[in-house]
Amino acid sequence: MRNTARWAATLGLTATAVCGPLTGSALAAHGAGPAVLYAPSALVLTMGHGDDAALATPERAVTLTCAPTSSGTHPAAAEACAELRGVGGDFDALTARDDVLCNKLYRPVVVTIDGVWQGRRVSYERVFSNECVKDSYGYGGVFTF
Repeated sequence: MRNTARWAATLGLTATAVCGPLTGSALAAHGAGPAVLYAPSALVLTMGHGDDAALATPERAVTLTCAPTSSGTHPAAAEACAELRGVGGDFDALTARDDVLCNKLYRPVVVTIDGVWQGRRVSYERVFSNECVKDSYGYGGVFTF
């Protein structure tokens, strides 16, 4: 049941994040506004404790829209979008900063990212040993939410 609720929440947030920016394009196509020519970039990020997204209960979820402008419920949307643009949307290219010290406490945190990046469907999952390690990845705060 938890897995079904997780997927329902993720799909609902993904639909909102992806379809929301596209409504402007539909209106522009019918002459209701300026023409918008960009590949959509809209993501839903979730975080929960556990070793696997299928078993972890999502504790937080945020949306991140990066095109045409940075927006969403992500607390550092502009910085996160800039960071993702810098690595070409490659989530694995986000590495830990050297200036952060974290304890060795093992309390695994799983982050999932689903949506569209520059018009391409993405689905990503990463497990960190604890929240401090999660927050230390990248410089713009993609994983800090």
